[in-house]
Amino acid sequence: MKCPYCGHLEDRVLDSRPTRDEVAIRRRRECLGCARRYTTFEQVERPRVMVIKRNGTRDDFCRDKLLRSMEIASRKRPVSQVILGDACARIERELSDHLDGEVTTAQIGERVMAELKEIDQVALVRYASVYLEFNSPGEFREIVAQLKRSQEVLAGRAK
Repeated sequence: MKCPYCGHLEDRVLDSRPTRDEVAIRRRRECLGCARRYTTFEQVERPRVMVIKRNGTRDDFCRDKLLRSMEIASRKRPVSQVILGDACARIERELSDHLDGEVTTAQIGERVMAELKEIDQVALVRYASVYLEFNSPGEFREIVAQLKRSQEVLAGRAK
């Protein structure tokens, strides 16, 4: 590892531990040249995932875009950044583990809606209104009715 301060190529690892989501290793290092300390992260390189957009074009999957869309849907809601980040990580892991390198925006949208349904149903309705391109108040009513029906089913099973 090259020291970010002096460029020396030798260091020693002072501490190693998994990150909170356990997908990377955090290493605290000390340069043997200048004795300054720095942190590195090591993680498995996942295969690239290509997103097939509605118009047929392809683009690299971008976790930041996914997280940003979930943050917008959750704005001014009691949803922490940590919860959204964890949901994003689950979606990304699922996409790279179970698909053959290509995913449609519809597949991503369905996974986001499933995560938001568990996190915050208002955020789900907000996200769905953009993702499903709502054009009328009736479409909002329909998704709210679906949420109510699913809650009633869950409540019936709990009895």
